[in-house]
Amino acid sequence: LFLFFSTERTQPINQKVMLSRAAYRVALSPAYGNALAGVRKSMSTIPSTMKAAVVREAGDADALKVESDFPVPKMGPGQVIVKNEYAGINFIDTYHRKGLYPREMPFVGGQEGGGVVAAVSDEAAKEGIKIGDRVAYSILGTYSEYSAVPAAKLLPVPDGVDIDVATSCVVQGLTAHYLVSSAHAGLIKPGEWCLIHGVGGGTCQWAAQMAKLRGFKVIGTCAKGKVDVASTLGCDELIVLDEVEGTSYENYESVDVVAKVMEITDGKGVKCVIDGIGKSTVDIAINSLAHRGIFVSFGNASGAVPAFPVLKLIGKSAYVTRPKLLDYTANRTELVERANEIFGWLKEGKLNVTVDTAFPLEEAAEGHKYLEAGKSKGKVLYKI
Repeated sequence: LFLFFSTERTQPINQKVMLSRAAYRVALSPAYGNALAGVRKSMSTIPSTMKAAVVREAGDADALKVESDFPVPKMGPGQVIVKNEYAGINFIDTYHRKGLYPREMPFVGGQEGGGVVAAVSDEAAKEGIKIGDRVAYSILGTYSEYSAVPAAKLLPVPDGVDIDVATSCVVQGLTAHYLVSSAHAGLIKPGEWCLIHGVGGGTCQWAAQMAKLRGFKVIGTCAKGKVDVASTLGCDELIVLDEVEGTSYENYESVDVVAKVMEITDGKGVKCVIDGIGKSTVDIAINSLAHRGIFVSFGNASGAVPAFPVLKLIGKSAYVTRPKLLDYTANRTELVERANEIFGWLKEGKLNVTVDTAFPLEEAAEGHKYLEAGKSKGKVLYKI
């Protein structure tokens, strides 16, 4: 039967091929023909090459090049192929591109995507995943038309949540969730003060809102040009700073932030600092802490936090942690629990997610330049 249908004929086409009557009936049956057509159709819907934004050499934003003939990833056991509609742009992507966090070259940028399932492995199908399901996920290499995603990484997008918002949730939303829920190790309690830097854009917009949902009192910092966004997040106090032209962070020397924090907290300081700014704010963070408070450093917008002596923490018996998302979504259960709470808040209207801009993937370099220049007032995406 294989020889009858094979396109790789090793004998003349007019040579007789002997089939049993039973095999002949199967080969000509409508059911067999429909099944074969279905296989051919499913194979033809996913091309062999795709459009992707690729880094072949570390460098500035222009190192991110869009290629139209990059190989579509192969679907492995337990995986699905997702046809991406959006990919999120995050600061960690710029660290990969620059070589701050080294990656093997070449690589497709991104680690946050959302779209529709286009193909399903047998193992994924047994878990109930179907072609056409709307999903969001986080794996490396999402600046592309297609991604091969382990089923365990998929987050089903509920009705009432748009794909662009769901895509925004995966890295920034989940990061904000673990920062205000877990990374502080319970050293801050409801009703106590938390300082969150850079609430005018990206992850800390989520974090400020989630901190309030957790019952914390929030002091936010933001640039003057982002007060319109920051003032809608529910912060109890807002410290407004001058802008550093052409950067993604504020001028933390334009205001005495520590003095402001101490004034607001009656000289006690805050129990937790959530800081994605990095180099420019490390001293501010430590000096703003209350006794036995915790400095949660999760980003490097102004540069990596330099090494400092542990004795710097002794004055207030302070704590410091440098967490990452993967360690707070360590298994499927933890990932889904966090995502379900976020999606629930979104559906209930308790979270306001701002999608600032969606660049076409063809303008990949421009998306990175926009983010690094500090222009965003919310989530920045690629529309695939």
